[in-house]
Amino acid sequence: MIKRFFEWLLQPLGLVAVLITVITLFSLAVFGINLTQQAPEQPIQFTHKLHVGLGIQCLYCHPGALRGPSPGLPTQTKCWGCHQQIAKTSTSPKLAVLVDYVQNNKPIQWIPVSQVPDFVHFTHRPHIAAGVNCEECHGDMTKVEIAQNPQTMNMGWCLTCHIKKAGDDKEKLNKLADCGTCHY
Repeated sequence: MIKRFFEWLLQPLGLVAVLITVITLFSLAVFGINLTQQAPEQPIQFTHKLHVGLGIQCLYCHPGALRGPSPGLPTQTKCWGCHQQIAKTSTSPKLAVLVDYVQNNKPIQWIPVSQVPDFVHFTHRPHIAAGVNCEECHGDMTKVEIAQNPQTMNMGWCLTCHIKKAGDDKEKLNKLADCGTCHY
């Protein structure tokens, strides 16, 4: 039975079936990888372009970036601290969603956009201490309405930056390119 199956696979129709199967599996893999790079739908269509354009610093809304791996996502209290003072809050459809969260005392369930796998131990703190600006990894938010990854964040992308930052300093290169720097 198995022998006849393999003989059939070597026939033209069998080779076509194998080709279709390989193309299908490849397409599914590409589709799955592409899905991991899409910006998720947020509970509030927050416009970074407007807020950053007004001069609000990244660390005001994301203070956790100074301390640990998560930058922290703004709470409804943080947003309302400014927006309660704006007269158009009641007339703007975008702000009406925030008003609903505040009036019903519901936490905003933001969905993180830039995430690394569990086997990567990323912390913002050393990057900020090294003078890496938020824009270098997250892109220019003055040009972005809804947050999204401007590039595919993967090990090759991070390692390229680490090597570039090390320059000609061999000791710094050993530290930044060592596997234990990010995987511990």
